Amino acid sequence: MAAPALRSTLYLRATPERVWHALTNADESGLYWGHRNVSTWLPGAPWEHQRADGPGIADVVGVVEAADRPHRLVTTWAGPEERRPGGPSRVTFELQGWHDLTRLTVTHDALADEAERADAERGWSAVLSNLKTYLETGHPLPQEPWSMP
Repeated sequence: MAAPALRSTLYLRATPERVWHALTNADESGLYWGHRNVSTWLPGAPWEHQRADGPGIADVVGVVEAADRPHRLVTTWAGPEERRPGGPSRVTFELQGWHDLTRLTVTHDALADEAERADAERGWSAVLSNLKTYLETGHPLPQEPWSMP
């Protein structure tokens, strides 16, 4: 049986270059994600998802598997101490521009089970909503959407 996966697609009023920057710039990602995405973004480089409000504690770590700026970014995704028999899960960001829009498709695959897929769905829905609001208005949502009960 294939490992569970999640795919989300959204349309943003921004160029692919602008969306790429928001995803990969540490300071900017910290504004709408609550975590700073830190890496050189070169294939094979490590990356960390560091808490924006703390001393650089990473809640997620991984390796950049592929980077084709501003069209495609693939990273592994795991907790800092997580060791899974099948290896880490993987997140793929695909960006396609069209006129004034970018279609962003996020695929999180190789998830451990249905519970992890459901957690990923809640998390990605909140983060992608905040990203869209941030890019289109210049401000993230007034409250962190992932904190909503």
